[in-house]
Amino acid sequence: QVQLVESGGGLVQPGGSLRLSCAASGFTLDYYNIGWFRQAPGKEREGVSCISSSDGRTYYADSVKGRFTISRDNAKNTVYLQMNSLKPEDTAVYYCATLISGMWYDPNEYDHWGQGTQVTVSS
Repeated sequence: QVQLVESGGGLVQPGGSLRLSCAASGFTLDYYNIGWFRQAPGKEREGVSCISSSDGRTYYADSVKGRFTISRDNAKNTVYLQMNSLKPEDTAVYYCATLISGMWYDPNEYDHWGQGTQVTVSS
């Protein structure tokens, strides 16, 4: 059974850091481009970052560039999202997913999704 499980979310103060994990089971992650998305209440799902399977190339939304870093550990079948200098506007449920093809920031181009992990940035 193909499954993605996100973890690492929580409550953090502005300026703090969190590292999210996206662990795969039932398939090998290193064959896939993996994206991170987030969705805040009342807003559309937004592409945050993506990492390529072939060459490790990374992509970021302008809103997180310089603060977030995506990486992968194929031995652990896991993709990470290191989030630094967090802001209240980063508050959302964060999801990882496997990219089928097309634009990395378009959620319609993804198939398998995790259940999400809540990130709340507040003082």
